[in-house]
Amino acid sequence: MSEITLSALISVHNEEAQLADCLERLKFADEIVVLLDKCTDGSKAIAEKYTDQVYEGAWALEGERRNAGIACCNGKWIFEVDADERVPEALAAEIRHSIDTTSFDWHEILVDNYIGGRLVRWGWGASFGKAAYPGLFKKGVKVWGAQRVHPSLQWSGKKGPMLSCRLEHYVDRNISDMVKRLDNYSTAKAKDLRDAGGTWGSTANNVRRLFSRFFKCYVLRKGYREGGYGLLIALFAGLYPLISHLKAKLEED
Repeated sequence: MSEITLSALISVHNEEAQLADCLERLKFADEIVVLLDKCTDGSKAIAEKYTDQVYEGAWALEGERRNAGIACCNGKWIFEVDADERVPEALAAEIRHSIDTTSFDWHEILVDNYIGGRLVRWGWGASFGKAAYPGLFKKGVKVWGAQRVHPSLQWSGKKGPMLSCRLEHYVDRNISDMVKRLDNYSTAKAKDLRDAGGTWGSTANNVRRLFSRFFKCYVLRKGYREGGYGLLIALFAGLYPLISHLKAKLEED
């Protein structure tokens, strides 16, 4: 068996509609590892067409699931990707070149986010979408925290320069999907806040964060360049901590 230098890692929950398109773009890796989290659809059958490294389980926390996936990888380097993301050929080539030549331990990757068929490049951040993410790393240097949504990260390696090519991320189909994502994120975050023992701050502070986050996304990150979509991204980014706070404070579960 030849040496495994690069593992492509994907963890999914009922992603049969998107999984094949994602996996098709990961053939540049030495191995593909698929983690199935409580899947009840055809995701397993699809994954098995691309790899024999398919693992099933059930995880309450996103961070625990992602750490389990990393543990299953055999490569010196790991490229972490989600089912709604696609790797263009240029990025695949840059990843292979980077791991052969870099003296660093991890690199961030730029992301092109799509809402439906529309590329929306400006305004992302503040926990409502990613403009870049630390997706390429040596095994052992990246550990996810024990949270349900947006888990924290611990690093033991040296950060390198950001890659220049971009990952394609089909984040939402439409505005209704954006609203659903805000609801799902805030529900998960509220559970994390309750688990932390009620350390969710004051309502007044979270109202202040609404305005500071809106300004950060709409003005500093130039969301205004995206018209109505940029306005929505900034608004949802601002509402996310406030809604999470109120759910944690007012709801039982």
